[in-house]
Amino acid sequence: MSSAPEPPTCQKEPPKERDFRNPGLRGVRTTTLFRAVNPELFIKPNKPVMVFGLVTLSVCVAYIGYLHATQENKKGLYEAVDSEGHSYMRRRTSKWD
Repeated sequence: MSSAPEPPTCQKEPPKERDFRNPGLRGVRTTTLFRAVNPELFIKPNKPVMVFGLVTLSVCVAYIGYLHATQENKKGLYEAVDSEGHSYMRRRTSKWD
């Protein structure tokens, strides 16, 4: 009885050093127009700028949330007069409500 023949071993070339210098799209040949339109694909990430942008965006969102939360308190009361001439206090409303 003979055993099954072993599959031939495939000799792979070791990866070349130049393949690891530019990982991702930085190593791909592209046109200058493509690089100008999509710079975020080719520029190394800048951590301090990312942190600054994240903090700035967070502060802006928090400020908008604060304005939204305090909007209810700004809807004050005003003195309204009905058709009979009686005055009464009424809460400000929008025409859209």
